[in-house]
Amino acid sequence: MTTTEIRPAPEAGGGASDAARPVRWWSGRVSFRMHRRTALVSGGALLLAALLLLVSLCVGSYPVPVPDVARALFYGTGDRLAVHFVNQERLPQALLAILVGGALGMSGAIFQSVSRNALASPDVIGFNSGAATGAILVIVTFGGAAASVAAGAIVGGLVTALLVSVLASRGGLQGIRLVLIGLGVTAMLGSVNSYLLTRSSLNDAQNAHIWLVGTLNGRGWSSVQIMAVALAILLPPVLLFGRRLRMMELGDDLATGLGVRVNRSRIALTVLGIGLCGVAVASAGPIPFIALAAPQIAAMVTRSPGVSPVSAGAVGAGLLSAAHLASSQFFSVLVWADRQVGWVRVVEESQRNNLLPVGVTTAVLGGAYLAWVLFKRRGTGTA
Repeated sequence: MTTTEIRPAPEAGGGASDAARPVRWWSGRVSFRMHRRTALVSGGALLLAALLLLVSLCVGSYPVPVPDVARALFYGTGDRLAVHFVNQERLPQALLAILVGGALGMSGAIFQSVSRNALASPDVIGFNSGAATGAILVIVTFGGAAASVAAGAIVGGLVTALLVSVLASRGGLQGIRLVLIGLGVTAMLGSVNSYLLTRSSLNDAQNAHIWLVGTLNGRGWSSVQIMAVALAILLPPVLLFGRRLRMMELGDDLATGLGVRVNRSRIALTVLGIGLCGVAVASAGPIPFIALAAPQIAAMVTRSPGVSPVSAGAVGAGLLSAAHLASSQFFSVLVWADRQVGWVRVVEESQRNNLLPVGVTTAVLGGAYLAWVLFKRRGTGTA
């Protein structure tokens, strides 16, 4: 069996540039290649996420110095409050931000590459809304255990993906048709979700409404375990299909000529993308912006014409970690400003210990990002 490699074109000077020179990893018969700049960007984004995790363990309503954080993490000793805040509250949420952000980034990269449309992210084309509908059905019907909510979200995402794919596949799957039909399905599912909330009990409706905003507040180790197991299962096939994904971006005919089974690969990648966004939505709610922007930011920073799931996942982890830290410190910053200048009067005393849902922060950042993209592309005829 022969394999074909697509090598980067040499520069005018003769050799390939450092950014384009691939880095290879191999073990037996399994190997994959990553461009050096993609590897550097991915490593830098993960390092940023790790630094933000450390900062999030230290700051909060009960500040914990770095030496006390280290003792609480590695030995479980020290001040009891410090051990509780670090190990039971802040660490699970910070780890979950990295895992959920990585899953959303990879999911967005898969859908944007398969459809060849930068707007075809799970939160735009309705898959997140379908996952939310499945999770709400579980919450209002069975009480909302973590495992059952995850299963409901995945099933809801799969059903929605099947519906959108069938409606958008007439005459061939096209990116713009997929986005438009996805927007319509999202609007319909939003009304379904509102109806389910009105028919549920007050307690279930309140829990579902908080979850619908997209939040990491109150998440514990059970959610981290579900996300870790899901990524351990889904990440290897994502890496395996990553090379096929880059070939499919060249077009179906050329990808078929290179030996890629386009239809089977597209179905498998779609299922993987739905699984990633489904478990992410089940763990933290339908968090917007990350799946849409992480692949585009990764492609822009790596200067790559295509979208790499690895770099998109790393950038997604860094983005959601930053949004989580900003959300957890939002009210604290307002209180500090109020004490300094005396004219910030938007936080009541009873709200100062509450945490802003991370979905609110990502929605604001997403709106600003889309406005910047539209401003940058003004006059080009594209959006």
